[in-house]
Amino acid sequence: MQTWMTHQIQNQFDELQDYNLFETDTVLQEILTRYGSQDQTRLSELGHIAASAEYYHYADLANRHTPILHAFDARGRRKDVVEFHPTWHHWMALNRKFDTHAHPFKQPQSTAKWVDWASRFYLAGQVECGNLCPNSMTLGSIPLIQREPELWASMGEKLLSHEYDPRDVPISQKKSIWLGMGMTEKQGGSDVRANQTLAIPVAATGRGQAYLLTGHKWFFSAPMCDAHLVVANTEQDGLACFFVPRWLEDGRKNNIQVQRLKDKVGNRSNSSSEVEFQQAWGIMIGEAGRGIPTIIEMANYTRLTCAVGSSAMLRQALVQCLAYTRQRQAFGQTLANQPLMQAVLADLALETEAAVQLSFHLAHCYESDDAVSLAWKRLMTPAAKFWICKRAVELTGEMMEVFGGNGYVDNSIMARIFKEAPVNTIWEGSGNVMCLDVLRAMQREPELIQVLLQDFARTAVTHPILGSELDGLQQLLQTTNSNDLQFMARALVSRLVILAQAVLLLRYAPSFVAEGFIQSRYSALHGQVVGMLKPKQVDVASILQRAFSA
Repeated sequence: MQTWMTHQIQNQFDELQDYNLFETDTVLQEILTRYGSQDQTRLSELGHIAASAEYYHYADLANRHTPILHAFDARGRRKDVVEFHPTWHHWMALNRKFDTHAHPFKQPQSTAKWVDWASRFYLAGQVECGNLCPNSMTLGSIPLIQREPELWASMGEKLLSHEYDPRDVPISQKKSIWLGMGMTEKQGGSDVRANQTLAIPVAATGRGQAYLLTGHKWFFSAPMCDAHLVVANTEQDGLACFFVPRWLEDGRKNNIQVQRLKDKVGNRSNSSSEVEFQQAWGIMIGEAGRGIPTIIEMANYTRLTCAVGSSAMLRQALVQCLAYTRQRQAFGQTLANQPLMQAVLADLALETEAAVQLSFHLAHCYESDDAVSLAWKRLMTPAAKFWICKRAVELTGEMMEVFGGNGYVDNSIMARIFKEAPVNTIWEGSGNVMCLDVLRAMQREPELIQVLLQDFARTAVTHPILGSELDGLQQLLQTTNSNDLQFMARALVSRLVILAQAVLLLRYAPSFVAEGFIQSRYSALHGQVVGMLKPKQVDVASILQRAFSA
């Protein structure tokens, strides 16, 4: 019997798996060496596990089988339990094992503790992004809880623990815990000062005292965390921040009712919810009336995680594009050898390295409190969050296009990254909020921008293009009134970030990367679409070899 086949399967290639995320990343290895990391062996282990076919499969399943809310049990009793696919727990356990949630606070004497943390977040985030939300919030909450002696004494070890405990039981019974955040309300969005949730003292008022909270949160991430930091109004002192546990010490659930889970575009593996507080019990943390500054301190850490997380998405999508185009044949040769595709890939590689260099330099600045580090942290954290996350939305769409129609089919990591990318532009403050935050810092502490630009100048003055751009920025800041600066805030912050990236590349990257970035980013063509490079601007072969050489 003759077997008929309509076609032979050829010239088709699956997305890359079973490689080592760390060992194939030259840029990351250089960064770790530069900042004095001694953690490469551990990071290589994480890079091997996270990129295994097994964990790619876990990530796919966790995002396909999304969390399910069980608000009631079979007899109508409230239970407010979110059920996750088992693969979610595999990823949560992996990150807990490698201390992605707490590494800087477990290695206080390390000279590269924040860079080593960023490496963990960056490696894991290349494959599964949703579980990084509770890791990020827990990370940002730790320094706040450390300043509350009673809370820290009762749960510090559980926050730092590397052992994953998925049980939904009181904190006193758990081996490890997660902390979430509750800021956003329907009427206010990013304007937290418009919050209406009211906190009434049980007895005494002020820091460390118990309150009962009544109100709602429109975004409450993630509801299965063991406790949340919540902003609420007090009649005596205005807005304050509260530690609100999921369970009470007597074994009863706290009066937090989950109304529904958000049906999000991406970030599907992670649960985000709407909740109501019906006299939910909480403890004030931080100073009375200082709820916004207290929670913003947490947000400064989580904004850093957004920049690192978006850099991770860019890195993974770039590697997948390079691996694919080096195999896929079209018009008689591989895609990677065709000049127009090379222009696109080289542009993507330059943008990705610039994002990574900036994200990791920012992480390094969290190591110390000298004037330069403080200026980078205060100004460039929101600026980088704005720019890198915005660029990730555009560039992941471009990267998906490299795969043609296959890239648009919703059964691959490319589609998942594309849908995931917008979350980082919105959560922890939208793009406009980030730009306004940069301006606010400049106005309140004008010395910050001077220190930052002076640090840029050490490098910029050696390059005519960067020197000219630095002069232009200084003139803009000196001659523009505050209203016009606000109108131009996106342009100003974009220029600030691109200059910072160019400076870092000129300091630390090979000249073919730095010059390729500078010549193309300060071209009239930049930003129209990806791949609008001039042939003499870039050393394509060197750039692409450096980007991925598995």
